[in-house]
Amino acid sequence: METTVKLYSLNYREAKTYVFAVLFIVGNILLPQLCHLVPGGGLTWLPIYFFTLIAAYKYGLGVGLLTAVFSPLINSLLFGMPMMAALPVILIKSGLLAVAGALAARYVGKVSLWAILLVVLAYQLVGTAIEWAIVGEFFKAVQDFRIGIPGMLLQVAGGYLLLKAIAKV
Repeated sequence: METTVKLYSLNYREAKTYVFAVLFIVGNILLPQLCHLVPGGGLTWLPIYFFTLIAAYKYGLGVGLLTAVFSPLINSLLFGMPMMAALPVILIKSGLLAVAGALAARYVGKVSLWAILLVVLAYQLVGTAIEWAIVGEFFKAVQDFRIGIPGMLLQVAGGYLLLKAIAKV
């Protein structure tokens, strides 16, 4: 289940970096708003991470990190979600996702369902350990694994399908 993909590693001196980051940030603003129409939709679908995965895998660490940092900050400032208290953990997980996505794409060099699955597991497992260290409550730290499995599956399957769809772009 692999396909060749044009992968980029845009740097911060290229205007394209910021154009793509803005597009993915907008996606990470709109998707959570859609998910929040359903009670518990944010906790279940983990929408704030979806376009960060796509940004990092397709366009590299620069676009991924811009998306990872600005998506939660803008959402929080505009809509109050995520709440300010949750921002540090969400920013850490978003950053981990950007790093893992960019590294996996660089290493694998193609759209791979297995690579995307490993990216999602990596950022969630490491992020959960860090969250546990920050909040000090195991039950709260494993919330994504208790409630967010549908969101992780969406990231893997939806991420794979979207990356495959834009593979030649």
